[in-house]
Amino acid sequence: MTQDIQRIKTIVADPTPLGLFGLAMVTLVASSQKLGLTLGLSLVLPWAIFLGAFVQLIACFFDFKHNNTFGATAFGAYAFFWFGVAFSWMVKLGLLGEVLASQADGKQLGVAFVGYLIFTLFMTIGAVETNKVLLAIFVLIDLLFLGLIGDTFGWFHGAHTLAAYAELGIAFLSFYGSGAILLNHHFGKSFLPIGKPLGIFK
Repeated sequence: MTQDIQRIKTIVADPTPLGLFGLAMVTLVASSQKLGLTLGLSLVLPWAIFLGAFVQLIACFFDFKHNNTFGATAFGAYAFFWFGVAFSWMVKLGLLGEVLASQADGKQLGVAFVGYLIFTLFMTIGAVETNKVLLAIFVLIDLLFLGLIGDTFGWFHGAHTLAAYAELGIAFLSFYGSGAILLNHHFGKSFLPIGKPLGIFK
C-alpha cells in the first residue's frame, strides 16, 4: 500500500505595502513630536502600538508565509521595537504606576537603541540587494538610531534634530515605497520606480 504525499501551497499577497504604510504612519506622527510640531506622547502611543507594532507584525507573519526571511525579520524586529517603545513611554508617563515611573532610567532605552542600530546595520547591508528605496529607508533608520543614541546619552550636539529629520525622511520614503509596490503589483508593471539592487554582493 503506497501513500501519496501532496504538498499544498498557500498563496498570500505581498504584505510589504501594508508594512511600509505602518512604518510611514508611526514615524510621521512620532517625528512631528520630535520636531516640536506636536506636544507630548499620549496620542503618539496609539499609532506606535497599532501602526508601528501590530501592522508590521502582520506584515512579518505573511512575509514568513512568502519565505521572505529578510522582510519577515525586518518587519518583526521593528514591530517589537515599537511595542517596546510604546510600553517604555507608558512607564515614563506613569500609566503603569508611579513606582515604575520613578525608577525609570532613560539610558536603558538608549542601550536598546544601540542594539537596534547594530541590527539595522546588518539589515542595511541586506537592503543593498533589494531596491534603492528600501536601502534609503534603512540608511535613514541607521541615522535615526544614531541620533536617538546621541540624544539619550548626550554624546553630541544636534542629535535630537538628526533623529527628528531622519524619522521624517523615513516616513516620506516609506509612504512612497508602500504606494509604489502596491501600484506596481496592482498594474502588473513598473508603474513607480523603486530602483534596482546595486549588485554589489550578488
